[in-house]
Amino acid sequence: METIRPFDAAEYLEDPKTAAAYLAAVFEDGDAEEIRSALNDIARAHGISDLSRETGLTRETLYKAFGSAGNPTLSTLLAVIKALGIKLSVAA
Repeated sequence: METIRPFDAAEYLEDPKTAAAYLAAVFEDGDAEEIRSALNDIARAHGISDLSRETGLTRETLYKAFGSAGNPTLSTLLAVIKALGIKLSVAA
């Protein structure tokens, strides 16, 4: 008998290029909740403990910022994006 597991995007986002493409798509079409959720997926793929070490933020801060009720600050967002090896850009 096969077991069906729920889809978890984090299982496919370990590569920074894939993570960046995913995040770009969400930024283009998503709202704040979807962007927060995408960042949560990418952070989990990277590893929350590793991300905590790389950003200097506690694991609890990261879980709180990117959890379902989270609202990350700009400084948290920028630290995480940098640690993930992703660059943000703006275009007209």
